[in-house]
Order: sequence, then structure tokens, then C-alpha cells
Amino acid sequence: MEKKIKELEKIIKYNFKKFSLLEKALTHKSFDNNINNEKLEFLGDRVLGLVISEKLLNKFPDEKEGIIDKKFANLVNKRTCLLIAKKINLKKFIQLGSSHKKLERSADKISSDCLEAIVGAIYLDGGLKSVEKFILNFWSEFLLKSTITLIDSKTKLQEFSLKKFKELPKYIFFKKTGPQHRPLFKTEVQIPNSKKIVGIGSSKKNAQQNAAAKLLKILNV
Repeated sequence: MEKKIKELEKIIKYNFKKFSLLEKALTHKSFDNNINNEKLEFLGDRVLGLVISEKLLNKFPDEKEGIIDKKFANLVNKRTCLLIAKKINLKKFIQLGSSHKKLERSADKISSDCLEAIVGAIYLDGGLKSVEKFILNFWSEFLLKSTITLIDSKTKLQEFSLKKFKELPKYIFFKKTGPQHRPLFKTEVQIPNSKKIVGIGSSKKNAQQNAAAKLLKILNV
């Protein structure tokens, strides 16, 4: 295990003063029900949230709170944690009990949870500056992508309709044309006091986005 830990320390670019903290962060409860990474994961989740939220507020001082919140949710969710865990091949280092070794369906959650546990372990071992350096290093590409926030048309229309009318937009799928390998979908959308607007796309979802975008343009939203 010591050899694996040294290998992981090189990957994450952090050397632990307390070797036992990283070992604990890598230990799933199926391996040891008493000494495992559950509490470190709990801590790591909060530390990650603190670092990312502070970074976003500094990076986007003029951004509305709702947009900041969307960026934040994308950066700290399990999917992003999993992508980073896979990038550093974290699965290779996790200590699992035999009952979990073949359970692929739970492997993703175990990996993302373990990454958060490592965040918690680094915080306890080296303090806020050390964990901030680790987070900003491994979350940098996702922070870079968050400079452009694209709120899709369906979401934008939904927010507008709820705010103004307290009602959701109504989508009605009414036609599918074209060959099987290249179908074309037509969908209508309407909100209170608006006309029915037709959207076209290569899927129902794309047709709905197209219809929402057209209606937003008419409403000048």
C-alpha cells in the first residue's frame, strides 16, 4: 500500500505529512467498516464547496447570483468529481472489500466520493492553502469552461414563464417526418398570452429547444 500511496502523491502533487490520512481517504467502508473515508468525504465536500465558491465570486464579481450558483453546481457535482477521479486513475488506489470489487454500478460513486475524501485529507494535513492549490490545479479546466455560461433556451423560457405567469411552458409534439436514419421532429410551444410557436429539430429535445429559442426572440427576452 505504501508504494501505491507514493505513486498517488506524485500524481496529485502533494506529499502528506500524515501518511495515515491519505490511507484513510483511500479506504472504502466495504474494506474497513470502522476506519474508512466517509467522514473525510463529508469534510472534503464542504471544503471543495468553500474553495470553488470563493474562486467563482472572485472570478465573476459582476455575475448574478443565479448564474454563479449554476456554475458552482456544475463544478462540485459528482460528475465533475468522477471525471477528475478517472483522470488520475483513482480507482487503482482505492481499498475495497471483496463484495464491492466486481460491482461496476457502484464504482463511479466510490471514485467520486474518494476524491472528495482526498480533498478532506489534504485540508487536515496541510491546511486551506494546500487544499486550495490542489483543487485549483485539478478543477482548472472546468473553471475555464465556466467562463462561458450558456443557459439553454428551454431553461430560459421556463424561468421567464414561471416568473411572469407562475406556469410552465406547454410543449406539444405533433409530427415526425423524414427517413428513419435522418428523422425530423416538429414541436409546438406556448406560454400564457403567446401564440403557438413551431420548432424543428433532429430530435424531440432539439425541436423543443428550437421552438423555445424562437418564442424567446418574439418575446424579446
